[in-house]
Amino acid sequence: MQFMSSWRADDKRILLHFSESTLDTFCQHVQACDTDCEAGGILLGSVHGAHMLIEQATAPTAWDRRFRYLFERMPFGHAAIALSQWTASQGTVRYLGEWHTHPQDHPHPSGLDRAEWNRLSAKRRDKRPMLAVIVGRNSLYVELVSISGCSLAFTAVE
Repeated sequence: MQFMSSWRADDKRILLHFSESTLDTFCQHVQACDTDCEAGGILLGSVHGAHMLIEQATAPTAWDRRFRYLFERMPFGHAAIALSQWTASQGTVRYLGEWHTHPQDHPHPSGLDRAEWNRLSAKRRDKRPMLAVIVGRNSLYVELVSISGCSLAFTAVE
């Protein structure tokens, strides 16, 4: 399993880069077997103008709810990691968004995914768009969701 690390928005104005450790976390939770439950967490990283470096993806915690076709992230462990990273980096490493898996080769968001992304984006105190990633068996789905609910899809850069 090898996911691409560099991505660009369809409008070519925004670039993303996933760190090796972020991609490793994604790979560790791919739903490869018919019995594997969805997994997910939050995305932490730094913002450089219009561009983002995703430095960490938190792994599912014991409190998260995991089912074959549903992942519900609970705030406990993820929030503590985000606060710790924010403090240690003096505010440069921040919450960028959410990730979760789908049991599909090439994932796409469900209506429930879109509703949740819109809800989370609208709640952001910093008013920045929220990064949403779905990890499939063979590829990623990457989208930036603005506070208004508008979204911008991303494409892997070879």
